[in-house]
Amino acid sequence: MNKKFKNSLKSMIIGVIGLCLVNVLSAQKVITGILKDAQTGEPLIGANVVSKENSSSGTISDFDGAYSYEVDPGTTTLVFSYAGYTSVEELINGRSVIDVNLAPGQILEDVVIIGYGTVKREDATGSVQSVSSSSFNRGAITSPQELLAGKVAGVAITTGGGPDEGAQIRVRGQSSLSASNDPLIVIDGIPVEKRQCFGNRNPLNVINPNDIESMTVLKDATATSFMEAGRLQGVILITTKKGTLGAKLKIGYSGNYSLGTTANRVDVLKADEYRSLVEATYPVGSPARALMGTYSTDWQNEIYRTAHAQDHNVNISGSTASIPYRASLGFTTKEGLLKTDKFQRYSFGLNVSPKLLDNTLQLNLGLKGMLNNNQFAERGAIGFSAELGSYTNTFERSKCLFRIYYMA
Repeated sequence: MNKKFKNSLKSMIIGVIGLCLVNVLSAQKVITGILKDAQTGEPLIGANVVSKENSSSGTISDFDGAYSYEVDPGTTTLVFSYAGYTSVEELINGRSVIDVNLAPGQILEDVVIIGYGTVKREDATGSVQSVSSSSFNRGAITSPQELLAGKVAGVAITTGGGPDEGAQIRVRGQSSLSASNDPLIVIDGIPVEKRQCFGNRNPLNVINPNDIESMTVLKDATATSFMEAGRLQGVILITTKKGTLGAKLKIGYSGNYSLGTTANRVDVLKADEYRSLVEATYPVGSPARALMGTYSTDWQNEIYRTAHAQDHNVNISGSTASIPYRASLGFTTKEGLLKTDKFQRYSFGLNVSPKLLDNTLQLNLGLKGMLNNNQFAERGAIGFSAELGSYTNTFERSKCLFRIYYMA
């Protein structure tokens, strides 16, 4: 009896164990699938797949966007997520293959870049104003400061008269008698050295205006994280354009051609008018009459010209796997209104912002370069042309003017 009971009990235990194993094996189900971008159809590398009921359990997609996930018992819903994309929840419902297309996430609220991070626009303390690329000044722009002119209250930008010449930038006017009143300019987190290279017109020429995404002006307390008190007046942050994660290869071109001419000139007597004035003032036989020549030269026409300018820019942007990139090449040439005045620039820019280790490590790598060729005209010719405007081409004065002009 005891032996029979023991055999029956052993059989029951074996049966229960077998039944449990069958249930466990049936509950532990492997689900596979492919994760893609809903717009481009490209596979998403390193996308997350987790159980909604147990977020500590999950997997990621491989280089082909494929995943394989052994779900735990009790899991009914899977959550698919990827940086920059809207998360998707899928009920299993007995399926063993679940393919999901993830759409790019919603546009974030406007943020302002400050010295110690980013904040919502309405939460920014101090006086901060940001101008994006869509609000920049349009036209034949060759220098970054021209994009911002007239866009920010309290910021006065006075540009020199030469082609692509530097500008005087004042944030809320003059604030010091002895220290610098220039703002600190920061490009992608790197301060721009105020001292220029010899022969360079503008320190901002290192960056092409077509590569700028936004410009933010910090006017008061917000700017103190950058500088010592009283050393500088305000900060201008320049952020350049970068590639977009998941974007396809895109090639862009922009160009313009412009002409410039003098709007006004110094009003002087013409040669015949000057001769008439001399004849009416001095009697016949006066040495003054003997000095009058027969030529009629407009000296302002001799030094000014119609200035030609052109600007061409090519850029390539996109994303390879989890590495967005953007590269650009630019060529700018601009003549001055004063003859022999000319500016020429070749520029190069590269931005790479890889997102590594499942987007837990983000890097921003930038490289910018420029080659400037400057030819400076003799500005003294402007004053001499006005002084000689009423003369009648006497030999000594014409020789003096052209010596100054051609030695520029």
